[in-house]
Amino acid sequence: MENILQIDTDFIENNTVFSELIEALKKGFCNDNTMIPMRHHHDFPNPEVNADSTLLLMPAWNPSKDAGVKIVTVSPENGQFNLPSIQGTYIYFDAVKGSIKAILEAKSLTVKRTAAASALASSFLSRKDSKSMLMIGTGALSINLIKAHAAVRPIKQVFIWGRNLEKAQAIASSLKNENFSVHAIETIEEKIAEVDIISSATLSKTPLVFGKYLNAGQHIDLVGAYKKDMREADDETISKASVFIDTFQGGLKESGDIVIPLENGVLNKEAIKADLFQLCSNKKNGRTSEKEITVFKSVGHALEDLVAAGYYFNKFKNE
Repeated sequence: MENILQIDTDFIENNTVFSELIEALKKGFCNDNTMIPMRHHHDFPNPEVNADSTLLLMPAWNPSKDAGVKIVTVSPENGQFNLPSIQGTYIYFDAVKGSIKAILEAKSLTVKRTAAASALASSFLSRKDSKSMLMIGTGALSINLIKAHAAVRPIKQVFIWGRNLEKAQAIASSLKNENFSVHAIETIEEKIAEVDIISSATLSKTPLVFGKYLNAGQHIDLVGAYKKDMREADDETISKASVFIDTFQGGLKESGDIVIPLENGVLNKEAIKADLFQLCSNKKNGRTSEKEITVFKSVGHALEDLVAAGYYFNKFKNE
């Protein structure tokens, strides 16, 4: 066990270069050899707090190269213990020998790869001259999504909205030394029609992005709403836009932003333009006109975790 690297939150936070991670993900999505089974989802009783907990296992293999599994627990009642509800780790293996190469902190790994995946999609779907962005949500993903999108587009102005204005103001203040300006806003409506890119990362069960406000040429990045009963965009948004997803494997099943429009007939499965595998391998086109409205729905994929683990492992080893 003494040869296993321990890669913690601080290392991941301090050694992420989004342009590098985005490029690594692009190569990963071009690789036909990686094997990604469906993630394992196991609810188990937790009588002490009178609520079920969940164990999630997300494996991936790149034969004769590397392998890994993300192990996450979701304990909704953890607030009473002053602990986050989601906790986890990533175990990174040598795929030839089966030995463990590293153990990585999973929350930071997930946040970084999720933001990088959205920016990767944006590189195909947003207009190349996109200069402004609206960030909806003030969770851990918000700062990372802003930085990741700015790594692929010439972002000059960012507006951030959250249910707590003070939290949005604090995030804006924390980004004051970046190459773009960040302003907290009180309502989504005051900026949503003006910006080039809209990114949303919330746990909302009701839409926050309404199609009636959207204009030609905008790109909408939907990152939150990871359950079937959650949504961040309304039916009009979906019907107005060209829709793309990170993977067909999970994208059609896990989020209300896709599942609900499929169920009510607003969206047909055949109308979804492409996933990241098809975009990165140039099998399908992204944006086809300056006036097209594009939507990208991210639900996350074990390939992204494996690529990110390899990225941080190599950085740590070569320090």
